[in-house]
Amino acid sequence: MPLTVNVHDAKTQFSRLLEQAHGGQEIILAKAGKPYARLMPLAPEAGARKPGRLAGKIEEAFFEPLPEQELDAWEGK
Repeated sequence: MPLTVNVHDAKTQFSRLLEQAHGGQEIILAKAGKPYARLMPLAPEAGARKPGRLAGKIEEAFFEPLPEQELDAWEGK
């Protein structure tokens, strides 16, 4: 459940709120009692791509050109 904090209070507690958001807590910032913005953790970064990790798992037929009939279907003909 998100925590709602007024902007005035958020200014004085920003460091604590930032740590809570980093820990996974979603915080709604409100102005005059109305929701105004959301403070939430960033999504984790995707792992680095590793070339060659599918070596030997894809058959050579995968790289052959598609038949004309299938190409036409992809192009909506």
